Amino acid sequence: MQIFENNQTVATIYQRAISLSICKDFAEKQSGKVSMVDHQGSEQENRRRELLSVEVQAQQEKIIAEHGEEHFRKQTKQNFFNRLGTEINSDFDNKEHLYHYVLGIEDACPAILDILSARAASVNQIKDLAASLPWLTIDLISLVNKPQYRKRADVQVTDAKLALSYIGLDNLKLVMPTFTLKHWLPTSTAPYGLMKRKLWNDSLSIALASSVLAKEQGLDEFTAFTTGMLSNIGRLAVTRCYLTKFSEMHKKELRKAFEQKDKRLHNVLSKIETSEELLLEQLVMRSSQLSADLIEKMHFKRLPITEPIFDLAYAESIEKMHPIAQLVAKAKAYIAFRALAKEELIDAEESKKLLNTVNLTPTEIALLKKSDIDHIKLNFN
Repeated sequence: MQIFENNQTVATIYQRAISLSICKDFAEKQSGKVSMVDHQGSEQENRRRELLSVEVQAQQEKIIAEHGEEHFRKQTKQNFFNRLGTEINSDFDNKEHLYHYVLGIEDACPAILDILSARAASVNQIKDLAASLPWLTIDLISLVNKPQYRKRADVQVTDAKLALSYIGLDNLKLVMPTFTLKHWLPTSTAPYGLMKRKLWNDSLSIALASSVLAKEQGLDEFTAFTTGMLSNIGRLAVTRCYLTKFSEMHKKELRKAFEQKDKRLHNVLSKIETSEELLLEQLVMRSSQLSADLIEKMHFKRLPITEPIFDLAYAESIEKMHPIAQLVAKAKAYIAFRALAKEELIDAEESKKLLNTVNLTPTEIALLKKSDIDHIKLNFN
């Protein structure tokens, strides 16, 4: 987001929040908060002794050999990540590939959201579209069969179109953006086990916070909620692409070294792990712009979120943003602040700078604090 990147201090804070979504240890390292280990050496470790000439020569040869091995490891690792960066950049240049294959976005998804944004929308208009998405039918049926939502305890719904009728239009305006983004989440974010959950939780909280602020200002809550939810689509694409490409390349290089019987290279490659720094760099550099590009490809006719998403990516100040974009920017700043504060990774002065960047007022902060922006509340009659 350009408004965060324009200020070096704020950019550092926001990047720390993104680091936290990767893993806590990485965020702590980024903030300079590292664990110190109290290590007391024993007399045997600390005392000095004279070495025989034979021992001196053996030690020197060992150092030379280790230096050469370390140089080889660094060179191999650097070459691997250079090639990885090249392939990832190529993937990001191909928006069609990202849209249809990395995220697997079906045309019915934006079509349903478009219909829901219309004043004359009805459940009947989206039944056939919803039925064309197998993952959505499963989620809808699962939702209405939850104990708290079932019409009758002894009856289970098995038809997606009937499930839609039970859910109703108002609930669908929360359910559809939520299920859609959930479907686009990476299948796995290993080795960052909690990253998938954090991506989901952040997106949901940003959407709900945007909706709360929209209601307070008399703006359309569905537009604000959907803009907030889909504003993270670029982050999902970057994460999916990076982790998938790393895994594919790593397996390919290992197989090649094994087939060539290059044990030295195979041993070095087997110890290479994903780079948090490279993932962070790609997330910071590309996420917002990719969100704009991907939303533009959805060709919304009624749902007015394309302009706000572009403003989130490129606007240089909060005042120049579309009103909905302003709300989402405030929500993003607040959720970033909240996540960092929970882990004690932001101080009072940094908090003030981050929240002031989006003109988040004390009244709005108080409103968000007292609102439940972590759970969707559906109303089944």
